[in-house]
Amino acid sequence: MKTKLYLVALLAVMLGACGCEHPTPVDEPEPQPQDTTVVTEPADLSLIKQSVPVTDNWIWSGKPQITVHIENPNKAAVKLGVKVKISTDTKQAVTEVIDSVTVAGESSVDHIMSTPENLEPGFYRAVCFVNGKNARSFIFGIDPFQIVSAPDMQPDFDQFWAAGKAQLAEVEMNPVLTEITDRSSAKRKVYLVEMQSVPDGLDGEPVTIRGYYLEPQDGQPHPVIMHFYGYDTQGTKSKVDCPYGGSSEYAEFYLSHRGQYLNNRPAGTNPGVEGATENIYGDWFAYNFGDKDSYYYRGAFLDCVQAVRFMATRPTSNMNKLFAEGSSQGGALSYACASLCSDLYPFTAIAPNVAFLGDFPDYFQIVGWPAETAKAEAKKKGMTDEEMYTFLSYFDTKNLATKISAAVLASSGLQDGTCPPHTNIAPFNNLLTPASDKEYVFAPEMQHDYPQGWTTKWNNFFKARM
Repeated sequence: MKTKLYLVALLAVMLGACGCEHPTPVDEPEPQPQDTTVVTEPADLSLIKQSVPVTDNWIWSGKPQITVHIENPNKAAVKLGVKVKISTDTKQAVTEVIDSVTVAGESSVDHIMSTPENLEPGFYRAVCFVNGKNARSFIFGIDPFQIVSAPDMQPDFDQFWAAGKAQLAEVEMNPVLTEITDRSSAKRKVYLVEMQSVPDGLDGEPVTIRGYYLEPQDGQPHPVIMHFYGYDTQGTKSKVDCPYGGSSEYAEFYLSHRGQYLNNRPAGTNPGVEGATENIYGDWFAYNFGDKDSYYYRGAFLDCVQAVRFMATRPTSNMNKLFAEGSSQGGALSYACASLCSDLYPFTAIAPNVAFLGDFPDYFQIVGWPAETAKAEAKKKGMTDEEMYTFLSYFDTKNLATKISAAVLASSGLQDGTCPPHTNIAPFNNLLTPASDKEYVFAPEMQHDYPQGWTTKWNNFFKARM
């Protein structure tokens, strides 16, 4: 019995020594079940975020490419309806584009909405919806440089303005210069200028207009820049910015035409103006409405010409390098002055921003003012719409632009509810200026304002042509 046990033990030892012992099994990880969790909780659509970012400055050719950005913070995917309603800038319905988009959980998409057919050149209003919620409303443009705003000047248009300039030439300017010493510098003196311009009609007393004039002191001729102001809505107690002498790079004139700014303030409000000045015109746009020979803007436009004639008398003015800039009403005055001076002192370049007074027949269909004022005045005078637009055609920048061949840098805000982009592109598209010498800035989100860096931009535009 012992021998048998010994042999068994010996055999076990020998098996262990030769490595034939059965290894102790190693614990292997148990297979894990696949994640089959299903999100059953419905997505909360109130958490969906939507927006419409600016792409391509919202200016396209043929078809819009509107980007609708949708963010879905839910874990579950969502399927959403997307719709864009498109109308003209005069609010006439054009089309609706309807689509759907699936957005995965905790993700976002940029969904492009377009029209099946090309749109006609023009400006349009888009209202974008995501699942019935308004994502954004905005104005966009399609081929704006192909928009036709046909001139509608009357046969006597040229004769009318030639007669106005002839009347202006008969007015003794009689400029009075008063130095503003605390604004002058060694390089340029600053003066208040008071001078005479045409009466408010074909006869009567000349009207006094004013402006700030910056004259270089080196005795050499310098490029001339004319600055024109917007509609005077600042209130009679607000000061008019009086510039400082600064550098002598330019000879400059800041014109306050009749009834506005320096001509519409209590005594002592502005540097150099000691006595009170008064606006006798009331609402300038309405003054003598219907009578083209005594209408406010006949006198105002000729005031601009008178300011240019004044600059031509100064020894430091190089009238072969003549420039103008202005915004809103000042943009309209820039167009008017360049047009009316085209045979006297041709402008080298102008920079009208968000210009006023353009394409009245379309203008009055897009925004309320000044349409309500014009129609109310026309009704008082018993004028038909046709008669009203005939009268306004003498002062329409789209007609005045047909005389301009200067370089032009223009701009507008697509969302401008005062001087909408259609009224700005109308004169621009009617210029004689070669396409290579004119430039347009569309500020897609801007309303009635200045584009970012506008002063630098027009300065550089002018300098490139000096």
